[in-house]
Order: sequence, then C-alpha cells, then structure tokens
Amino acid sequence: MPIAATQLRAGMIIQHENDLWRVMTVMHITPGNKRGHMQTKLRNLRSGSQTEYRFRSEDSVDRVSLEQHEMEYLYASDGFHYFMNTETYDQLPLSDDTLGDAVHYLTPNLRIQVEFYDEKPIGVELPKTVDLRITETTPGLKGATVTNVLKPATTETGLVVQVPSFIGEGEVIRVDTESGEYVSRVKGG
Repeated sequence: MPIAATQLRAGMIIQHENDLWRVMTVMHITPGNKRGHMQTKLRNLRSGSQTEYRFRSEDSVDRVSLEQHEMEYLYASDGFHYFMNTETYDQLPLSDDTLGDAVHYLTPNLRIQVEFYDEKPIGVELPKTVDLRITETTPGLKGATVTNVLKPATTETGLVVQVPSFIGEGEVIRVDTESGEYVSRVKGG
C-alpha cells in the first residue's frame, strides 16, 4: 500500500529495493530554501543489517502489513530455534539466518511476536528488554557502586554485554534488545 514518504513512522515495515525493512528512526529535514527530505534508519528484516536512506518528501513508499502470531520460544537444535504458537500449539523452526541478532535474546519460555509475510515467517519482534543471567565475567568488586566503570560479561545466550563492575556471575541483568546494552540489575534473579 503506497504512502507518502512524509507519513513514515518508526516501527513501520516497508518494501524498499525489493526487500522488507523496518523503519527504526525518521527525521524530517528541511534545509533552508531547499526541498525537504525524510532521513531514515532502516533494518533489513531478512539479514538484520541496518542502513540509512534519504527519501525525498514527494517520494511514495510501499508500506507492508505483516501478520503477527504470539509464540513461545522452546529450544535450539542444529542451527534452528523452535517456537510454539500459544493458540494452536503448533511448533515452528526458524533458522539462525532468519533470526539474525535476535538469537542472543532468546531464553526458554520467552513470549515474542513472530512476523509472517505471505504466510512465511520472516522474523521476530522482540520485547524492548529481556532478562539474561550472567555466566561469565571477572569477579564483582565488593562495595563497588560506581556504574561508569564497565567490564565485559557473557550471558546465558552467548551475548557479551558491558556491565558495571559490581555485577557478578550468576546475577540476572536487563538488556535493551535494540542496542544490546545493559539497562539494570534484576532483583531476585
């Protein structure tokens, strides 16, 4: 469904250069007496790669509607990740390639939205944050409360996150799924 480039909003899915892209950010720029344009940051739904693209204000863009189904993540095996539809209990395998960076945020029983285009699964929409357990890091410093000193920590999914020095192994942290950055420590985790 074609829409004017000026109607682009973050979160929309568009067809651009024969591929599907999620609009991450949009800025309407009007430089002086020149023609305005829409500066966008796009994420490819197939590869997960990001790019910036400038649409002229008068351009039209094909907006795509995806079908979404809530699914629960079950387990990984042989390069596939298995999800169960929470309504029909059907299981669906998705490959590492289809999921891209999302594999670093998948923990058993996590409920996510799986996106379908022409009845084929093309990706997942993760929650804004996920809670992950630290499996490996240098020992936490007792009494360390300064949060601007960071150290690498490996999570249960293999994701490496920069965390404050007071975080130790076995602790659960909240991670932003868009940036991959530490948000907070989870109490009682």
